[in-house]
Amino acid sequence: MDIPYDLLVIGGGINGTGIARDAAGRGLRVLLCEKDDLAEATSSSSTKLIHGGLRYLEYYEFRLVHEALAERERLLKIAPHIIWPLRFVLPHAEGLRPAWMLRLGLFLYDHLARLRTLPGSKSVRLRTSPVGAPLQERLTKGFIYSDCWVEDSRLVVLNAIDARAHGADVRTRTKVESARRDGDAWVATLRGARGQETVRAKIVVNAAGPWVSQTLGGTLGVNAKAAVRLIKGSHIVTKKLYEGDQAYILQNPDKRIVFAIPYERDYTLIGTTDVPYDEAPGPVRISPEETTYLCESINRFFTKRIGPADVVWSYSGVRPLFDDAAENASAVTRDYVLDIHDADGALPVLSVFGGKITTYRRLAEHAIAKLEKYLPALKKGWTDTAPLPGGDMDDFDAWLAGFRKRHPFLPEALATRLVRDYGTRAETIVGTATSLADLGEDFGAGLTRAEVDYLVAEEWAVAAADILWRRSKLGLRLSKDEADRLEGYLEKRAAAA
Repeated sequence: MDIPYDLLVIGGGINGTGIARDAAGRGLRVLLCEKDDLAEATSSSSTKLIHGGLRYLEYYEFRLVHEALAERERLLKIAPHIIWPLRFVLPHAEGLRPAWMLRLGLFLYDHLARLRTLPGSKSVRLRTSPVGAPLQERLTKGFIYSDCWVEDSRLVVLNAIDARAHGADVRTRTKVESARRDGDAWVATLRGARGQETVRAKIVVNAAGPWVSQTLGGTLGVNAKAAVRLIKGSHIVTKKLYEGDQAYILQNPDKRIVFAIPYERDYTLIGTTDVPYDEAPGPVRISPEETTYLCESINRFFTKRIGPADVVWSYSGVRPLFDDAAENASAVTRDYVLDIHDADGALPVLSVFGGKITTYRRLAEHAIAKLEKYLPALKKGWTDTAPLPGGDMDDFDAWLAGFRKRHPFLPEALATRLVRDYGTRAETIVGTATSLADLGEDFGAGLTRAEVDYLVAEEWAVAAADILWRRSKLGLRLSKDEADRLEGYLEKRAAAA
């Protein structure tokens, strides 16, 4: 009738896949169910930074910043293909935070990172430094510090791949319709590609993101006190606003900050907003007011002005933060809360509230630690040093150089993208090919049939959007006709399977 699992994880975002990976690597029988595609909601809608969170120091979240900075170092080592260092320029503007406060904050930021491999902060004269060239002449001084960039949705996929490699059963487009405690197990009804199915599990992990509360009270029928506060964050993308690989962190009169970040080689990513969201969770879009706010943030600092007409793409997500009763949406804690509800000491459900992508791995460790009393003979933690799939390389640049030498027929941009997205697993995609023609049809922007087939077989890709906006950002480059051609190929491939 059914398959017994130790853990049923609901939610295929960064926290769900991180917990599934950790648990499977400790020998647990794990089933992860995601009702849509991996990272389809919040986890692909971040600002795509692995960072301590400089602005969190204003809210005295020292523990969170310290933990996040430590994780920044760990993640940089285990996923050097999708995570890399960035230098951030923080201009000082009159009437906003004073220079001494910025300097003190950066001093704390540097020293909270005890195992720092990235360069520390320093002051900069903007009128004589190249990083000041894009900025208005009134801005004369600023600071530079380090953090990291991450391909957020790929981080989710890599955790899912590694969870599967350690024995987890990962099912996308599979909804947990209901689950109830019954005897010695949770009995859950699933609906997905296999139709309706019943499974049993000792423990349920509710990592449903914005749907965490309705999953807890509705799907699982559990009445718990912890509450989620939904905050909408939006980003815009424009054509490249400046030269150089540095990012900018811009202060606004409302004390919020906005990032301007080099993006996909030819673009600039700008965000984010923080807007209370009171509607039911689901797909969200940027509002005209948010677009104006982000454009005005750029126009307050840069010489090149932008408006809504300059936006080539935008995305929005709903962040499921723990409700700490803060009045200001920007002040709501980004720390996480792990809430356990059990029945007489057995059959627990652990719900994840809040969190940020930087601390997902540590959150997973804490989640397993809270469940340890229900799981005898649990193996020790292992994810702090184990490379994520494709991350088994000592030096990214050296590995890329070797890859290009082994496959000289690949254009430089394509070779770089493949190694950035897949790391050492790029070799699997190229295989024995000795020419571009060997990789099959090009759907546009270097997306070949060989890569598409790999994504379907190995990374749960089903639709064109899975490939163009979550496994990559090639949606920025493909025309509508090219995207439609890709969708047609995927439909034919699925029909023939």
